[in-house]
Amino acid sequence: MQMNHRTKSLLKLFLFIAAPGLVSLLVRTSGLRDYLEAERLQTWVRSFGLLGPLIYILVFMVAPAFFLPGLPITVAGGVVFGPVWGTLYASLGSTLGAGLAFLISRYFAREQIRELLGPKLLAIDRGVEEKGWIYVAMTRLIPLFPYNLLNYAFGLTRIKFYQYLLASWICMFPATAAYVIFSSSLLDLFKGTIPKELMIGVILFILIALLPVIYRKFIQRNP
Repeated sequence: MQMNHRTKSLLKLFLFIAAPGLVSLLVRTSGLRDYLEAERLQTWVRSFGLLGPLIYILVFMVAPAFFLPGLPITVAGGVVFGPVWGTLYASLGSTLGAGLAFLISRYFAREQIRELLGPKLLAIDRGVEEKGWIYVAMTRLIPLFPYNLLNYAFGLTRIKFYQYLLASWICMFPATAAYVIFSSSLLDLFKGTIPKELMIGVILFILIALLPVIYRKFIQRNP
């Protein structure tokens, strides 16, 4: 018997809520608490000097080109570099990655990307024709299409590179900040404490989650 959509959603919500508590219990009972010190980890990374951030940004930059998920890299930035520098490095890396995929699509692999995207390209191309950089901003703020897919798709449209890159950077920043700030508190959360960064991250997540709702209502009122 297959689970319906509502049951699956409730199960995912339960796992999302229960997972940090289970990990925290494991940490307390296994003696791992002493090893989950954010300051110790960040001090170790800082000992590498500029090499640490540069490697992180480089990894983030090449990941979209190989369709690798950016979320684990974003979360790692919060854990390793903290909320402020983690947000800066993750934002820079994700923007450079989006730009690299765009250029690959536009100048080196047009036909291959066109075949890969198929009918989805038509919707994105039509959106750019009608709204220009505003469409880039909308799809970055409201995830209508997967992040890696968009990077390549926009390279096949007529949008100018600087408009694409600037709109992507500005409109990806809120979600990047939310994930990094939230993840910067994970080690403390696993030890059983609830830092302020966690609450800030949750609030940002809620605000970002409301964007599709606001957008749909706006479209309904302004068809």
